[in-house]
Amino acid sequence: MLPPSSLRPELMFDIHLDLGEGPIWDDRRKILLFADIMQGHVHAYDPITLDHRVYDVGRPVGAIACTSRGDWLLAAGTGFMRLDPDSGRTTEIVDAAPGRGDIRMNDGYVDARGRFWAGTMSLVGKAEQGTLYRLDPDGAVHEMLTPVTTSNGIDWSPDGRKMYYIDTRTDRVDVFDFDEDCGVASGRRPFVTIAAARDGHPDGLVVDADGGVWVAFWEGGALRRYTSHGTLDRTFIFPADLVTKCAFGGTHLDTIYVTTARRGLTDEQLAKQPHAGSLFYIRAGFTGRRPNRFGG
Repeated sequence: MLPPSSLRPELMFDIHLDLGEGPIWDDRRKILLFADIMQGHVHAYDPITLDHRVYDVGRPVGAIACTSRGDWLLAAGTGFMRLDPDSGRTTEIVDAAPGRGDIRMNDGYVDARGRFWAGTMSLVGKAEQGTLYRLDPDGAVHEMLTPVTTSNGIDWSPDGRKMYYIDTRTDRVDVFDFDEDCGVASGRRPFVTIAAARDGHPDGLVVDADGGVWVAFWEGGALRRYTSHGTLDRTFIFPADLVTKCAFGGTHLDTIYVTTARRGLTDEQLAKQPHAGSLFYIRAGFTGRRPNRFGG
């Protein structure tokens, strides 16, 4: 393992989220969006003015996406809904797993053709209860990969030919060949295998402009960058064990925002990690990509 980077993560917002997740930069509104999953909250935060708004959508929110028409798309509960940023109103799109009260949506991301990929996981930690779905702009939903246990980080290479995906329970980052025209992934194989006892468990991921794959480590207190060949390139250590996901944002997409969690930590652990559940940032000399918008 490479030694930690000399660049330290900086505390941005000491918010103490229960299960902070899914940061994404809305480049039109110049704000950072992120979720507190089990609270059912979507947060909109302006890192310049420090304005902060919380939307309560009434169900667990696993992922947030921007859309071509300017509202936000949520993977929430067992399906998908739209959230109007101005009024706070939600509109149902589709329930991907009707009748499944034992699962919830988790992480997700939009591909270059405007399709939203998001998957589910068990609410009680049961294995192989989840599915990775693809929501198309016309509202059709497709089962793309099943069964999975904890459907998590997903993103694509800059040329659109590879799809990276994490099912956390496997302790791997996998890579697929991706047909961008058809929206089909095939040829699944390991990209990075994690020594979980030492490094924690892979959670969210995002791919930067150079093809580097950034992986957050739950119970590992770290964010790591891997090259497009799967070689560990950077390690950033956090003062919080439960690092969940990062997003590139800011005017030049060169600020890395990172969410963390405090869910399940003991009083003793929280005393040692007073900023667990907070939002951090890093300026590490890398540039991200504008998030794709649902609908094209």
